[in-house]
Amino acid sequence: MDRLNHYRQLIEQTLRSYAQIPYAYGDIESKVVIDHENDQYLLVNVGWDNMRRVHGCLVHIDLIDGKVWIQRDGTETGIARELVAAGIPKEQIVLAFHPAERRQYTGYAVA
Repeated sequence: MDRLNHYRQLIEQTLRSYAQIPYAYGDIESKVVIDHENDQYLLVNVGWDNMRRVHGCLVHIDLIDGKVWIQRDGTETGIARELVAAGIPKEQIVLAFHPAERRQYTGYAVA
C-alpha cells in the first residue's frame, strides 16, 4: 500500500473511532464525512441539546501535497497525537490551524 493510501486509511479509522464516542448529554450524533476525490475528511456533530440545535465541524483534515493538514481540531487531546500514534510521522502532519509563522515551534511540519 502506498503512503497516501495508508494515510487515508489511518485518518478514516481514527475519525470513525471518535465518532463511536457517545455524547453525555443531548441527542447528538457524530458523523464522519469523507470526500475521497478531494482528500477531505470531516468529523461533524449533528443533533439537539434540549431546544438548542447542534451542528458543527469537530475535525477537518485535508491531504495536500502528500501531507496531512489538520485544518480544525476540536478534540480534547488533539487529533494529531492520535494520528502519530496510528503511524503517521510528525513530519508529515501540518497543524494548519496555527499561523504559518508559529508552526515551526509545534514539533510538526510547517507546510
